Amino acid sequence: MSELLHIDEATTLFWFRRDLRLEDNAGLYYALKENNNVLPIFIFDTEILDRLEDKDDKRVDFIHQTVTHLKWQLERLGSSLLIIHGNPTDAFKKAHPKAVYANHDYEPYARRRDESVGHILKTKGSDLKTFKDQVIFERDEIIKEDGTPYTVFTPYSKRWKTHLDTSCSRQYPVSNYSDRFKRIPPLPMLPLESMGFKQTRSAFAKKSIRQSIIKEYHNKRNFPAIHGTTRLSVHLRFGTISIRNLVRTGASKSEAWLNELIWRDFYQMILWHFPDVEHAFKPAYDRIEWRNDPKEFQAWCDGRTGYPIVDAGMRELNETGFMHNRVRMIVASFLIKHLLIDWRWGEAYFAKKLLDFDLASNNGGWQWAAGSGCDAAPYFRIFNPHLQFEKFDPELKYVKRWVPEFNGNYPAPIVEHKIARERALKTYKKALANA
Repeated sequence: MSELLHIDEATTLFWFRRDLRLEDNAGLYYALKENNNVLPIFIFDTEILDRLEDKDDKRVDFIHQTVTHLKWQLERLGSSLLIIHGNPTDAFKKAHPKAVYANHDYEPYARRRDESVGHILKTKGSDLKTFKDQVIFERDEIIKEDGTPYTVFTPYSKRWKTHLDTSCSRQYPVSNYSDRFKRIPPLPMLPLESMGFKQTRSAFAKKSIRQSIIKEYHNKRNFPAIHGTTRLSVHLRFGTISIRNLVRTGASKSEAWLNELIWRDFYQMILWHFPDVEHAFKPAYDRIEWRNDPKEFQAWCDGRTGYPIVDAGMRELNETGFMHNRVRMIVASFLIKHLLIDWRWGEAYFAKKLLDFDLASNNGGWQWAAGSGCDAAPYFRIFNPHLQFEKFDPELKYVKRWVPEFNGNYPAPIVEHKIARERALKTYKKALANA
């Protein structure tokens, strides 16, 4: 942790986290506007990395590539990026900066981390100053008239839209103050291998906004075989693209696409007010008697359930780290309702595999599928995988891409739909009888 030993009171730090870009970055803008000698830093957080089982994790590779590009951009401006591998709390114990600037992070671990770092800095006469950047509205900005948070999306989204104006989506012109970066020679880059990870050679989606996709989003978003979605979720997750830029586009081009961005704000708001995501949002749902058959769970993980749309989705996820949103709903419903496996098992598997994994949205999506979350699908809504397959992949293009043995040596379903549906309804009714 010697990297921060020589940071003195003449230097202000900007700490990149979920905002890996120079453009339209709220915290970076204020750091530069209010200070000279701003040194950007990025910490490969061992509290997070040490929990990752796969040492060829695609997300770590994506972050490493992005941070490498950030460093190159900063060096073109005569500055550099200080890259650290370690525990953030320990790192800041050794620094004595004028101040540390960053953007808000709403996850429980991040809140504890920032509280700890803020306390450490305060003992040194410094401050951790954070700003809203990854959402349009946060915390208590969109609440009911009685001051309580919304737990249903539709009224939340209506109020969200009434509050949206040009000031909410304005850009932060970082380039106006680029001369205030600390002038230093290039700093060393940490190889992935030095942190115990490997390059994956994965092809990551570009962060360009295709207007044609957004305009046709409402017509094409549910069909996984076609390029009907923007694939920007990984860039939103790690902040390589500005949410304000996307909201301006959505507001002018597609309400359906804008609504998906509002769902992100909604789930971040829910996480802020209800951080105990390990339990069902509706407590009665914690009484469900799950079967939790490990063999059936492994068949689901491997994409070998005998249901082609489910298997295609899981194989796509395992190979690429991506899964189409319609397919996410189908595979989640199947795991929970057909197999009666605890939604937390599926949530944890997605957290391990998804490139765009985000705690708020992932937890919200799984609890929606289970019926246990805020504004969730009713428990008796059980997707029929056969009908979903016929409706959303009618030409079999998606399934044949990921399940080449379909219509050949393809296994029989591990559970029959009608039997599984009746079993799920019986189990749910028993658990919720006294709710």
